[in-house]
Amino acid sequence: MGTVVALAWRNLLLYFRDPLGVFFSLLGALIVFLLYTLFLGNLQLTSIGEAIPGASDTQLRGFVDAWMFAGIVALSTMTTPLGALGTFVEDAATGRFRDFLVAPIRRGQLVLGYLIAAFIVGVVMTLVVFLVALTYLWAAVGVTLEVAEIARSLGWIVLSVAGFASLWAFVVSFLRTSGAFSALSTIVGTVSGFVAGAYIAVGLFPDAVRQAVSTLPFAQSAMLLRREFTAQPLATLTGDGPAAEELRAYYGITLEVGDWSVSVAAAAAVLTLLAAVCTALAATRVRARIR
Repeated sequence: MGTVVALAWRNLLLYFRDPLGVFFSLLGALIVFLLYTLFLGNLQLTSIGEAIPGASDTQLRGFVDAWMFAGIVALSTMTTPLGALGTFVEDAATGRFRDFLVAPIRRGQLVLGYLIAAFIVGVVMTLVVFLVALTYLWAAVGVTLEVAEIARSLGWIVLSVAGFASLWAFVVSFLRTSGAFSALSTIVGTVSGFVAGAYIAVGLFPDAVRQAVSTLPFAQSAMLLRREFTAQPLATLTGDGPAAEELRAYYGITLEVGDWSVSVAAAAAVLTLLAAVCTALAATRVRARIR
C-alpha cells in the first residue's frame, strides 16, 4: 500500500507543479463562467422574465446563477481528472515505464497510482470550484444551499469524479503522445460542456439530440447537481406550479428519454456502473501498456 501511496503522491506533485496544466483542466468551467457573465446570462434573464412576468430581478438572477454554477461544478468533475492523467501519457511517451519495470513495483500498483491521483485531483479541484460557487451565490444573489443539499452535492461530486476519472483513464490508455493528449483535453473541455447542457440549456436542442444527450452520464451528472443548486431559487421563483416543471425540463434539471424520466437513482446507477466498468477496462489497458 505504501508503494501505491508513493506513486499517487508523485503523480499529484507532477500535476500541481504544472500551472498551465491545472489552468487548462479548469478551462471549460472558466469558459462557461465568462460566457454567462458577458452575455448569455442576460439572455437567460430576459427569456425567463418574459415567461414569468411577475418575477423580480433578484429571483431571476438567483435561479440563473444557481443553474449556471451547477453546470460549472459538474463540468469540473469531467475535466479535472483528465488533466491529472497527463502524467501517464508523458510517462508512456518518454519511456519512463522501463524505469518502473526495473524497480520492485508491480503493474497493478502503477495502475492504482495513476487512478488514485486522477481521482484526488478531480475531487480537490472540483471542491475548490464548489466553494467558489457557494460563496458567489451567497454574496452576489443571496442564494444559500441547505446542509442536506450541500451534503448530497458532495456525494454527487465524488461519484461523478470517480466515474469520469475511470472513463478518461481508459481513453488515454490509447494515446501515444503528449500532443494527442493536449488535443483530447481541448475536445473534452469543449464538447463536455455542450453534452452536459452547461453552455446552453438542453431545451434548445432538437428533440432527438436532447434525448440522446439525456442518456449520457455527462448530462445526468449535471442534472444531479442542478437539482441541489436550483431547488430553493426555483421554488422562490415559481412555487411548485406548471412553470416550475417547464423550467426543470428546459434547463436539464430533469431529463427525459422518450416517455421515461431519468430518476436520481438511475443517474447515480449509471455513474456507478461507469466507474466500475471503466476502472476494470482502464486497468487492463494500462497494464498492457506498461512493458
